[in-house]
Amino acid sequence: MPTRGPAARPVDVLIASTHEWISRSLASILAPHGYVVGKTYNRAQTLKRCRSNPPDAIIIDEQLPDGDGHALCRQLTDENLVSASTPIFLALSRSPTRRDRITALQSCAWACLGDPVDAEELVAMLDVYVQAKLDADQARAQGLVDEATGVYNMRGLSMRAEELAASAARRHVALACVLLAPEVEWPVRGGPLGDELIAAARDSGAGAASSTGRDDPAPPLWVLRSIASALKSVTRHSDAIGRLSSNSFAVVALDTNALQARQLAERLGAAIVAKPSSHNVPPLPKLLVRAGYHGVTGDDQRSLDVATLLRQADTALQRAKADSSHAWLQGYTA
Repeated sequence: MPTRGPAARPVDVLIASTHEWISRSLASILAPHGYVVGKTYNRAQTLKRCRSNPPDAIIIDEQLPDGDGHALCRQLTDENLVSASTPIFLALSRSPTRRDRITALQSCAWACLGDPVDAEELVAMLDVYVQAKLDADQARAQGLVDEATGVYNMRGLSMRAEELAASAARRHVALACVLLAPEVEWPVRGGPLGDELIAAARDSGAGAASSTGRDDPAPPLWVLRSIASALKSVTRHSDAIGRLSSNSFAVVALDTNALQARQLAERLGAAIVAKPSSHNVPPLPKLLVRAGYHGVTGDDQRSLDVATLLRQADTALQRAKADSSHAWLQGYTA
């Protein structure tokens, strides 16, 4: 059997099982092959761990004390708590039947593990699946997509925006850019939900809370993912969405003039601050959104320079940030 090549970093496998003996048994199989094994013992711990530090592979017990393993597999995938290339295994207390395997696949698990576990088969599957996952991670890091949120990164947005600008010039239609900077308004420690939200942010990789009760304005990872999902929900497939920095997003929209850009910005801002429809995510902190926008016509091709359009939208955003009258949305004025 071919051996797995050396990874650039330790490969992390998370085992979610209420039974310590199952976790120890699987760890004894995986550790000699170089896998670093982490353990959680219920659904809540697993969600918390995946939000803060997603593993390279997950083995989930079919029955957990606070939830169903099938539902947890679906939740991890549906809420983008792990990447689509992260292999998920469902561990059963019996030899899996055809129906078990189909149900597991429908629950977003990649395969079933029976009892007793076939150690050689498990290691062979992990060697193949994890290498593919690591290759996908590397491709995303070097590619055009922001791995954390699934929208374009700066390079990807610039390339897509250039394509949209070229299309606008050919068709003589407008082009617009909206920049948004969501910030977390952290509650005071000890206040309603204050300690809970600050702890959730800490577990999600946000900076430590200051003594004044405010954190770094960059939202934690799970909030950024929620923001990206909100932006996707109110934009067209033709619109380009990108993450420009730790807490700023851009939307470039074809056939959208300045007035329509303002209306788009209002929809985007409302979607960001709206409460999520899922009850399975942590309580969201209060978000403050500042936005700037600019739209240009396609009559003058010189006005469709993407770099200039982004700079002008950013100028409007900076004005919105500096405005003390709570005018969160500003358009560009020369």
